[in-house]
Amino acid sequence: MLRVAVVTRYFPSSAEPAQGRSAYQTLRVLARSAGIRVFYPNAAYPSLLKPRSRNYSTLDPSYSPEGVNTSYYDYPALPMVTRPFNGWIAARTLLPHVSAFAPDLIFSYFLYPEGYAAFKIGKALKVPVVAMSIGSDINRIGDPISALHTRAVLRGVDFLLTVSEDLCTKAVAMGAWPGKSRTMTNGCDLAVFRVRDRAEARRKLAIDPEAEAVVYIGRMDVKKGLRELVEAASSLHPVRPDLHVYLVGDGPDRALVEGAIQAHGAFVYVHALPGCPFEDVAVWMAAADLVTLPSYMEGCPNVVLEALACGRPVVATNVGGIPEIMNSDSGRLVPARDPAALARALSEVLDTTWDAAAISAHWSRSWDTVAAELLGLFESLVSARNSECNGYKAISLRSGRSMQR
Repeated sequence: MLRVAVVTRYFPSSAEPAQGRSAYQTLRVLARSAGIRVFYPNAAYPSLLKPRSRNYSTLDPSYSPEGVNTSYYDYPALPMVTRPFNGWIAARTLLPHVSAFAPDLIFSYFLYPEGYAAFKIGKALKVPVVAMSIGSDINRIGDPISALHTRAVLRGVDFLLTVSEDLCTKAVAMGAWPGKSRTMTNGCDLAVFRVRDRAEARRKLAIDPEAEAVVYIGRMDVKKGLRELVEAASSLHPVRPDLHVYLVGDGPDRALVEGAIQAHGAFVYVHALPGCPFEDVAVWMAAADLVTLPSYMEGCPNVVLEALACGRPVVATNVGGIPEIMNSDSGRLVPARDPAALARALSEVLDTTWDAAAISAHWSRSWDTVAAELLGLFESLVSARNSECNGYKAISLRSGRSMQR
């Protein structure tokens, strides 16, 4: 059985159990056919210097996401100071543990610092390395040195995957080899995200059956366009008094989003709610008249894929990989940072009758399909590397020399 070491922090942890849901779903399926172990490098900041942008709580090393063998390792870090070196420090921390696992291949989600750490470990162990870009690792590189290391990963790994063609184009422009790069779009759990009865879902969530329900599910982050969504809702409410917008999620910008709701006097019809358990995400989508994602930038957002699988139209911004998974039969695309255009699209979608079954049929890509594609790629790379090594051995035997690699 193929042994794959996965180096990533884009994965559930005790501090962020909902983090990296797409990676978790893929690897949980892949673990049925390959030996998978996740090595999670955790930047351990001093207690008084922890960045506020993410949850950097101390991780419980005994935390174990079901179905995937996972280990969590701290490495020392300081905000801003060590960022250019975090990939190297993470590699040094993980190398003995990954080496003991004896992988045939190393895989990483997120290009820096995790992808850089995977690249360095792969070179040390002389095994193939596959990296996957998920969006912000290319769209929001923090500093010039991190950009330099990101380019090293793009040029140096044995294969690069991206979750959208948009990201693949950007990666190639940054130095990735076109012949060793491809897009692998995310999937979703089609047993969970499917067409369901709207009235039943609304009863479960205590939503007025007559409401025009617009649902956002995700991180409370102003870069997701949430202030624009509040402004769009406030402009629509006088002419659509049954409109209710539900913002479901947690994140660092909750106070800013709630401030925007208060500033527009929209607290009666814009509801900032806490995050919900994973099993309730599909219920919220079933209860919605439409799902919205007015982000400034994206890779291949799972929330859009899941909404489509649930048969719900989507209003989203025309950014990243979103146009690759939507068309006019499944919703509307609008420019980012444009609340007026967002309001028009919301109103148009609410006024249109949609065929839930047809929307759901538009997206039927499962995590089983994604995992099968990954396994096929991994096996081909390992087979090619083994053939290469056997070729060197044959040459060495014919020439009477021992092979040093």
